Amino acid sequence: MKKTMQAAAIAAAVATLCAPLAYAQTPAAKAAKAAAAAPASAVPGYAPDKPLPVPQIVRKTLANGLEVWVVPRKGLPRVDYVLAVRGAGSAADDAQRPGFAGLLASLLNEGTAKHSSRAIAEASQALGGGVAGGTSQDGITVSAYALASGAAPMMALLAEVVREPTFPDAEVALAKANALQSLKVAETQPGFRADRALSRTIYGDHPYARTTGTVESINATDAALLRAEHARRFRPDRALLVITGQITEADAIKLAEAAFGDWKASGTPVADTPAARTAAEPARLLLERPGSVQSTVRLGRPGAAATVEEQVPLRLASTILGGGFSSRVNTNLREDKGYTYGASAGARLFRQGGAITGGADVRNEVTGKALAEYFKEYRKLGDELVGDDEMRMNKRYVAGTYLLTNQLQRAVAGSLANNWLIGLPPEFLGQYVPKIQQVTAEQVRAIGKKYFDPATQSIVVVGDKAAIAEQLKEFGEFTVTDK
Repeated sequence: MKKTMQAAAIAAAVATLCAPLAYAQTPAAKAAKAAAAAPASAVPGYAPDKPLPVPQIVRKTLANGLEVWVVPRKGLPRVDYVLAVRGAGSAADDAQRPGFAGLLASLLNEGTAKHSSRAIAEASQALGGGVAGGTSQDGITVSAYALASGAAPMMALLAEVVREPTFPDAEVALAKANALQSLKVAETQPGFRADRALSRTIYGDHPYARTTGTVESINATDAALLRAEHARRFRPDRALLVITGQITEADAIKLAEAAFGDWKASGTPVADTPAARTAAEPARLLLERPGSVQSTVRLGRPGAAATVEEQVPLRLASTILGGGFSSRVNTNLREDKGYTYGASAGARLFRQGGAITGGADVRNEVTGKALAEYFKEYRKLGDELVGDDEMRMNKRYVAGTYLLTNQLQRAVAGSLANNWLIGLPPEFLGQYVPKIQQVTAEQVRAIGKKYFDPATQSIVVVGDKAAIAEQLKEFGEFTVTDK
């Protein structure tokens, strides 16, 4: 009996071991093996990218000049609002008060004629939402959201925050203290110093260079100034209200009329932002940071406005060169050379101009080599055609990122408002992906020649002069400063 059991166990083990060999001879196994050995070209390609459907936008301009765009969407029982005010952002700040717009935007929801800061927060939460302001070079946006059942009271609260902020003294004092503390921390960061200096070399005395506050400008801000500037900057004839979500067109327009229909402009309006320069004499700046074990490197030059004809090829060229993890400068400086944890380059596009920027944090001993590699990639973009595979990969990356980002209705509202601020039409939301697909390698090369020529680039380096000055000599004469 025992021998019989042992024989059965051995037979089972042999069968188990031999099963793969037996299976390997079946037709199904042979087909699977052949498929695995097939060349990569046999793998089905990606499906074509789908353009973002152009939303059906209902547009109405109220009697006071406020534009209202309504984008009904099915799905979550939620409504999103974005109110954008053109000409109210950091470009409206004068030379004595840089960074003022940021304080103004952050204090909008900190008290109104009817509600305290805490009451606004509690009312927002009770509606399943929130309301807050933000700023950019070209404007201020105030965003709000709520459950669909709270659409009406949230619209009323949004209008109150936009139209009737009181800037209570205690809240202003707290905001100023926080801003001063944040500035103090930022001043210790080499990237902050480098970016600030680079903006000055790119824009000169244009308002786009004034995006960060100073101790003097923060201290000079008070409630009276905030109220006066609010009256100048917040005007219905320079504003757009985007409403999207689970709401009918008729109801949305009715709510907008009730909340904003009697809004009237007051005060002298802010002057329009002038056009930024498109060229500048390249500068060389070394900002001292004694004892630093790494250098913060920045490159830049004036760029183009968001509405220029070549803006879509410029966006794609920026992605190829330095807009993602697989971009050329990041692959070169991080993956191939090991100089840095991350490197980037590309265009910034605003309503009245833009900038071409690049930068990385690198070890002291490779500061000069990193700059040389940047310039090598810049020259290559302008001299050689991008290959078909690289073009396809980057087009898919741009299109896919854009489509995923704009799946959320709050993102759609934000994209429409931000495009409006920089001068792009609502149709651009759905046109962007098809336009990206139409960009040619020749267009990218032309962009490289025009905007990424190393001879036109300013260089700003923050680091230890003793450790890196010798390496910088081949790039020109650097002005050394501790600012």
